[in-house]
Amino acid sequence: MPKVQLSASFCLAAVCEPGKRKCDYWDTITSGFLLEVRSSGGRTYYLRYFDERGRQRQLKIGGFADITFDQARKAAKRLRSEVVLGGDPLGDKAVKKAVPTYAALAEQHLAHAKGYQRSWESVEGLLRVHLVPRWGKHRLDEIRPQDIAQWLAEKAAEGLAPASVEKIRVTFGRSFELARQWDMPGPASNPVRSVPRPKFDNKRERFLTREQAGRLLDAAGRSLNPQLKSILGLLLLTGARVSELLQAEWRHVDLDRRAWHIPITKTGKARYVPLSQAAVDVIESLPRFTGCQYLIPNPETRLPYVSIKHAWQTARREAGMRDLRIHDLRHSAASFMINGGVDLYAVGRILGHADHQSTQRYAHLANETLMRAVEAGAAGLAAQAHT
Repeated sequence: MPKVQLSASFCLAAVCEPGKRKCDYWDTITSGFLLEVRSSGGRTYYLRYFDERGRQRQLKIGGFADITFDQARKAAKRLRSEVVLGGDPLGDKAVKKAVPTYAALAEQHLAHAKGYQRSWESVEGLLRVHLVPRWGKHRLDEIRPQDIAQWLAEKAAEGLAPASVEKIRVTFGRSFELARQWDMPGPASNPVRSVPRPKFDNKRERFLTREQAGRLLDAAGRSLNPQLKSILGLLLLTGARVSELLQAEWRHVDLDRRAWHIPITKTGKARYVPLSQAAVDVIESLPRFTGCQYLIPNPETRLPYVSIKHAWQTARREAGMRDLRIHDLRHSAASFMINGGVDLYAVGRILGHADHQSTQRYAHLANETLMRAVEAGAAGLAAQAHT
């Protein structure tokens, strides 16, 4: 079709030539700007141009019924200026459309976690409960640091524990790091990195006295969960993590050598836990189920407990210790050993700490034991001096 000076009146009156499916009317003012008129009566504004590789591209500006002629011309001029300056409007649009949503990234993040993390269930929970509901429909380049910071602040204001908010932040940041490793289109940098880590002290430690431990075990003995008292008792006697105990198998326990082999631990290294006579007594009293390899299984399923949360909460409430965490039993086991005169290095070996820094949290307990020792020595010396 010959070029014409497109105008609002011309576009309104333009028709498709008889016998043709569509006709293109090129503007004489703005290079590449055209009106496509179809035999059906439909009309659309386009911009055609050649990209840097010499390929002809056609970018839809808008339908005749959707935008005014003046709006179409202004858009054509703006897009044409991008082309003259070396840009590719259609290519940029395709790149933006290629940016995945966070939901798509989260799905790949979870698949990666299942292949590389033993505790992938926690990642799944954070993605499902917090991250995907809020950010799933957003494309990665639409997620801004200021929006993330505000959202995390709202989470904290809702009463979510600071440690839980931090886990969400770390998991979110990990998603973007994986996207970068996989060369996924999206933001040039990780937006979570610009969100400061909240300052909080999550190293609250509680150490039970022997009287408190006795009360807790008595309450556990009244639990509807018949295995709870044995579980809590062994946690206090071994200092093991609850996950390690719930997954323990009979083949890993040698009562003659009084040793428990834990093949998979949080640090990734296997370890042996020595068993006291009291621990051996608890293990010998455990019921055995035919064809079941687990040390303390759920009697109904003969499989490891998925959770002992409700039984634990009931027992600690009845014992008058509502704020007690089950991980505090591990700290308490360490305190009983140290107060019994065991040195920090040995305690760290028993607990399976990866480095000595983890054991240093109990240094004050060791100092108290040493102080009692020197006071006892001084008292003995004073008594000797007065004889």
